Amino acid sequence: MMARGVRMILSLLSAAMVTISSCAAGAPADSLPLPVLPLNETLTNATCDTSVLRPMERQIERYMEHWHLQGVSLSIVRNDSLIYAKGFGWADKEKGLKMEPRNLLRLASISKLITAVGIMVLKERGQLSLQSKVFGPEGILKDSTYCSVIRDKNYYDITVEHLLRHKAGFTARYGDPMFSTRTIILQNHLSEAPDHKTLLRCMLRKRLHFKPGTSQEYSNLGYMILSEIIEQVSGQSYEDFIRDNVLTPVGCREFKIAGNYYKDRHENEVRYYVQANDLPVPEYNNSGDSVVRCYGGNDIKSLAGAGAWVASTPELALLVSAIDGREGIPDIISKESVDAMTEYFDQDTYSLGWNDTNPEKGWVRSGTFSGTNALIKYFPDGECWVFVSNTSTWKGPGLARKTAFLMSQLRMQYGSLLPARDLFHSAE
Repeated sequence: MMARGVRMILSLLSAAMVTISSCAAGAPADSLPLPVLPLNETLTNATCDTSVLRPMERQIERYMEHWHLQGVSLSIVRNDSLIYAKGFGWADKEKGLKMEPRNLLRLASISKLITAVGIMVLKERGQLSLQSKVFGPEGILKDSTYCSVIRDKNYYDITVEHLLRHKAGFTARYGDPMFSTRTIILQNHLSEAPDHKTLLRCMLRKRLHFKPGTSQEYSNLGYMILSEIIEQVSGQSYEDFIRDNVLTPVGCREFKIAGNYYKDRHENEVRYYVQANDLPVPEYNNSGDSVVRCYGGNDIKSLAGAGAWVASTPELALLVSAIDGREGIPDIISKESVDAMTEYFDQDTYSLGWNDTNPEKGWVRSGTFSGTNALIKYFPDGECWVFVSNTSTWKGPGLARKTAFLMSQLRMQYGSLLPARDLFHSAE
């Protein structure tokens, strides 16, 4: 407890120094935003305990029971103010640890939203454009490591925007390369799981399945390539760039890149679970061992910007509040970039980082793989619900629709009972 208290004090002092520094630079003190609290230090389940919301929480618990979810973390933001953050069930059942707001969970494809924000930061700095070519003599990834293996010249037409919108020409009809590591090792006679450059060289030898920009198909590979673009343009590792230029400026202190195994978990990270009938699978690296699918069945860490981040739901809600164009939390990107990311064309066109940004239904970003179900639902009125579970189900990505329906029901029934407060800036 003493160590936790010291960390909290240091975090608050750090935030205060940022405010003092800004004031010294000329900004009036009363115009400066309040420093965001170290959320993973200040919030507990007790923070949001109230009898008036117990019926809502029982519905969440029944939902968990129906889908056999071991644990769930839920945070709710209204107009850039965190009004609710609570954990349900188990963070680690074997250790008897209950889920709390501070627990870190794998975000799966919600990571793509984080990567898209990183790209927009680089765009605003003039270091790339959405129309920048990715491969070829004029491309961002133009060195011989990649160009020497390309046979299909359509690769030279791929732009950054094509990757963001899943329109680059990649498909998963023969298996998603980010989840087919064993096959790639065998097909390419590799002695170990490929790093990003090796994997990309293997994939660039293949023909694209459609001309860039003419169709779309969801691609994890495309967002792994965006991670490589961020590294090439910034000169930093993907993780360091995102942490330094997206997360830390917002006040998000404990986003991490996931490990593949339980032994690799971060402090306060949950244990992940699959359903009881989910049989062991071969380990992703062709070791010959069988593993629980969520611990070694896939190379989660290698997903990088496509699916490797872990975070708590309060900090994830804070990040969303910093890219929504509202005034409560200062945005990390400009209004023009927010508008570009959320521009809606039709139901068949992906937004930038988001799954969908229909202005009548709200913005949606989901994420799913073994051991994880995650959903951000940003409603048109500025209310945002962030739900992440440490358990996968047989519904796979389809569970997101069920969760979104649950959120809408709970909003209608209990929205007026949620307290008017701001846990981003006050622990009370």
